[in-house]
Amino acid sequence: MTGLRLAADSDRGDVAAFVARAARIDDSGVVRLKQRDDGRVGLWVRTGFDILATRSVFGAVDPSDVVADASVLADSLGRGEDPVGLGFALPAAWRGALPGSVGFGHLDDIPARELILLARKGTLVAREESGPLGTAGSLLDQEVISVTSAEAPGEAAGVRMRAVFALTGMGFIRDARGREIGEDSPIEAIAADEPVRVRRSPAWIRLDARFGSVYARRDTLGLSVR
Repeated sequence: MTGLRLAADSDRGDVAAFVARAARIDDSGVVRLKQRDDGRVGLWVRTGFDILATRSVFGAVDPSDVVADASVLADSLGRGEDPVGLGFALPAAWRGALPGSVGFGHLDDIPARELILLARKGTLVAREESGPLGTAGSLLDQEVISVTSAEAPGEAAGVRMRAVFALTGMGFIRDARGREIGEDSPIEAIAADEPVRVRRSPAWIRLDARFGSVYARRDTLGLSVR
């Protein structure tokens, strides 16, 4: 039978949380599901920040690469269907290829606490400066961290606010107990050594947190080679 089969209730909860968070920061209304070779299913959404967000769960999906209506997926999850129904495939709703799974080199790690603090500062600025069309593009395009590689000091990745907003908005950074970070959550609830890893390929920059990753094209995140 076609649909999404999940290995455990925890995987079902992870999918439901992913879809719910995506609905808050993505107005496309679709989720792309792709079977991986390691027995996991990759879930992908395009955020409103021109950044791709993804996480994976244990399970199987048929078809092996399908674009599904997010509301249909959420309703099926809520009804406890097994397999989870995906509705009619919507291939035309997703343009562009997904990033490859190989070819990424590690640049450096950023403390997760630092990204949460940056997101909170950015949110305050957005509330003060954004207009009727939403968050100002100048804020989203602001470079907030420059990441270099110890192995290749000449390479630097400029991480922009749009990537920080996408990572934190999807709830990929959580506290030491695995709970979602809210506006009022104490920063000390996040482990001091909790990392967000910055990786790059020829075409993409990837930020990996414990509960998911975001991807941006190198020109979007401002990668420069000096």
